[in-house]
Amino acid sequence: MRIVLGVGGGIAAYKVASLLRLFTEAGHKVTVIPTEAATRFVGVATWEALSGNPVSNSVFDDVEKVNHVRLGHEADLIVVAPATADLLAKAATGQAGDLLTNTLLMAHGPVLFAPAMHTEMWQHAATQANVETLRSRGVTVLEPASGRLTGSDSGPGRLPEPEAIFAAAIALVQAPDDAGASPSAELPLAGRTVTISAGGTREALDPVRFLGNRSSGKQGTALAAAALAAGATVRFLAAHMDVEPPAGVELVRVESALELREAALKAAVESDVVIMAAAVADFRPAEVSDTKIKKVDGEDAPVVRLIRNPDILHELVERRNSEGGRQLIVGFAAETGDAQGDVLEHATAKLKRKGCDLLVVNQVGIGRVFGQDENSVVILSGHGAEPQSAAGSKADVAAAVIDRVGAELARVFPAV
Repeated sequence: MRIVLGVGGGIAAYKVASLLRLFTEAGHKVTVIPTEAATRFVGVATWEALSGNPVSNSVFDDVEKVNHVRLGHEADLIVVAPATADLLAKAATGQAGDLLTNTLLMAHGPVLFAPAMHTEMWQHAATQANVETLRSRGVTVLEPASGRLTGSDSGPGRLPEPEAIFAAAIALVQAPDDAGASPSAELPLAGRTVTISAGGTREALDPVRFLGNRSSGKQGTALAAAALAAGATVRFLAAHMDVEPPAGVELVRVESALELREAALKAAVESDVVIMAAAVADFRPAEVSDTKIKKVDGEDAPVVRLIRNPDILHELVERRNSEGGRQLIVGFAAETGDAQGDVLEHATAKLKRKGCDLLVVNQVGIGRVFGQDENSVVILSGHGAEPQSAAGSKADVAAAVIDRVGAELARVFPAV
């Protein structure tokens, strides 16, 4: 696929280098067009090195190729990130002062803007009017993420994570056309519905405190992006996450293991694949205080009694088997070795207990896997296939898992 990646002049431009990598590693040919202001944040040499193509924003470079017309005509997709308030205004009013704005006017394929700016700029009536104008013309404008901005302020205006932009962009190209055409049959998950859980559950102690874990949700977000890229409809069950849920998914927010159980059992009924990547608490407090638990002088610290949470993965498998379901069920196992066995020994025993079709295993620890951008896993099969290793960025690992899911799904539960 031929992609034009426009880069706006905002501090978030540095994140777009990761988005460019996602596009190129997925096999797409990318032409980067940064604005003049964008090159003050990330230089032309970076974009050329990562894309493997020459980079310019001048209509006077390579005039014989008529780039200000050709690039928009030839692009299968145009993505602008970060889309600053200035760029949104220029696009909405049809300005053509540089190569990027010319290319936007000549676009024949889908166009996606990923905004990033200060909260007041995003919420300003002029920006909102420009966004509405663009959307009314069929252009996709993502909602910005919320969180810490360049200064000390927080609020809506952060650039969505590169994985979320990637997922939304690929889903946009793969969406059915107005005539109702189906996605490409070459996509391994075309026509399939995939439910993915991500993040870490939180088990309340009182209105203020909870028991939680270190899961960031990055691997689950990458899995959702890979599933979207493979043509799937994705239901995303999001527990607590340090990253924004990916654009283009059907989002369900959950807090506790019990809430996740209810959402997963409901979603599984209409799913072809269920991937339980969330870090689910094994235990929860037996009693939850209605008021904040306070320290009292002269009294011992309270004792917290824990009870087991339900085994959601095992219950999904049991329900499928008893009700004749056709879901492929994938579990995740975050393991540590101990005196009783190493990581793979524990994981193999867990696969047998759970009964799922695939189990994705990684070794965890302080500063390892949770919250990191890299991962290394082994995919175990409940059907006797040889273990498969995958390593690299979490996007790389997600792509390997989704490829395996597609192959396993075709073998065990072929489309009818």
